[in-house]
Amino acid sequence: MKVVLVQPEIPQNTGNIGRLCVATNTPLYLVKPLGFFLSSKQIKRSGLDYWKDLDVKLADSLEEIVDENPKSRLWYVSTKGQKEYWKVKFKKNDILVFGSESKGLPKELLETNKNQTLKIPMWGPVRSLNLATATGIVLYEAYRTVGATGIEPVASTV
Repeated sequence: MKVVLVQPEIPQNTGNIGRLCVATNTPLYLVKPLGFFLSSKQIKRSGLDYWKDLDVKLADSLEEIVDENPKSRLWYVSTKGQKEYWKVKFKKNDILVFGSESKGLPKELLETNKNQTLKIPMWGPVRSLNLATATGIVLYEAYRTVGATGIEPVASTV
């Protein structure tokens, strides 16, 4: 499983997603341009001291990630998706792709990948969920459906 953020804008969201990826041993790809510097205080604050343990890669484009992972399926998460995320039988090498906080994923990308575009249903009067929240929801469901095989839980210190 991998997580991709396409042109993320808010460092606190990326920091929180980075911490989530460390907690689940999931690589994180960041597609440029970023709306912040990776060395920013906000990244360090939200990612805490876990950022050093994150498997993070910068990419110039989504195509670069596709080329690097030819056997992976990509799932695009968007408010414009037609299929609920829980209706997917995820596989271990799937890639979850999320767009920027203000723009989401490009319209043409979603139109050409309709069957691979997922949504998180919302029943209240909101346009979207926070990017870090949405990533957590879908990532943990993906791991639940694959049975989290090969994932070794770390003993909590709390």
